[in-house]
Amino acid sequence: MQYAIEVSNLKKSYKENQVIRGIDLQVKKGELFAFLGPNGAGKTTVIHMLSTLLKPDGGTIFIQGLDAKKYAKDVRKKISLTGQFAALDEELTGLQNLTLIAKLHGHSNKQAHLIANELICAFDLYEAKNRMVVNYSGGMRRRMDIAASIITQPEVIFLDEPTTGLDPQSRMQVWEIVRRLLTLGTTVLLTTQYLEEADQLADRIAVIDNGMIIAEGTPNQLKASIGEKTLTFRLNKPYDRKKVHKILIEQHALNIVEAKNPLSFKLPVTKTRLANNVIDTLLKHKVPVEDFNLSDPSLDDVFLALTNSEHEEEVVQ
Repeated sequence: MQYAIEVSNLKKSYKENQVIRGIDLQVKKGELFAFLGPNGAGKTTVIHMLSTLLKPDGGTIFIQGLDAKKYAKDVRKKISLTGQFAALDEELTGLQNLTLIAKLHGHSNKQAHLIANELICAFDLYEAKNRMVVNYSGGMRRRMDIAASIITQPEVIFLDEPTTGLDPQSRMQVWEIVRRLLTLGTTVLLTTQYLEEADQLADRIAVIDNGMIIAEGTPNQLKASIGEKTLTFRLNKPYDRKKVHKILIEQHALNIVEAKNPLSFKLPVTKTRLANNVIDTLLKHKVPVEDFNLSDPSLDDVFLALTNSEHEEEVVQ
C-alpha cells in the first residue's frame, strides 16, 4: 500500500533540546489522522517538517510517494497547510482574497473569480463576501483560511489547530468543512488540543507527548486501551490524596489519572466488580466517599492517563 504520508524515525533538535524523538507514522489516503497532545508536545514541529517548512535532523518523510527531502518543490504542489492564524489580507474583501490567491496559482481572471465565488458559497460566506476581512469574526476568518488553502485542490492538507480560540458554534462549522474535504478524497492531518475535536473527526489518532508518539489507534481502540470503564468518586471532605493513591496501588494496583478537583478522583477499571471492590476498600479504610459513578471511558480519560503517567507525583499531590 502506498500511503499519503509515511514517516520513519523522524527527529528534530534545537541545540541541546531534542524536540522530536524518533516518530514513525503512516497515514492512509483519504483518512483524517489526528495528532493529539498538550502544548509543547511537538505537534506543530512535526507538521512543519511534513510540509517542508522545517528540515528534520533525521529520518525520512514521504508524501504521496515522494521523498520530501529530495523533492520538496514537487511535494509542495500536492499539499496545503493551514496554521493557527488566518493568513489573509485584512484590507481586502473575502471575495478579493480568494480571487487573488487563485490568480497567484495561475488561473485566469474569469476562472479565479468563478473559483472564489464557488468557495465563498460552499463555506457559507456569501453574505460577507464583499466585506473586508478585518471585520470578519474568528470563525469566518478560519473558514476563509481553509477555503484559501484548497484552491489548489491539494491531495494532502495539514490543519494545525484550526479551531484554536473559536467559540463552539464556529468550531462546529469548521468541523463540517473538514468533513467535506474528506468526501473529496483529501487526506487530512489535523493537530489539536481539543479532545472532542479528535473524537468527532478522526479515523485514527496519535497521542504525542514530549516529542514521542505514546499511543496510536482509532478513538474506540484508545478508549478501550485504558480499561472498559472509568470510576469517578468524590469525597465529602478534604483527605490526604497520597494516602488514597497508596491504598489504590497496594490493594488494586490502580493509579489515579486526574486531580482537577481536590475532592474528586478518576481512574480506569477493567470490570464493574473491580469498581465495587475499590469503593469497598475505600470505605474499609475510612476514606469519606460522598458519591461515585461508573461510566465508559472518554478520550479525555485516555489523554489524561497517557500524558500524566510521567508526572504522577504532580497528579496525586
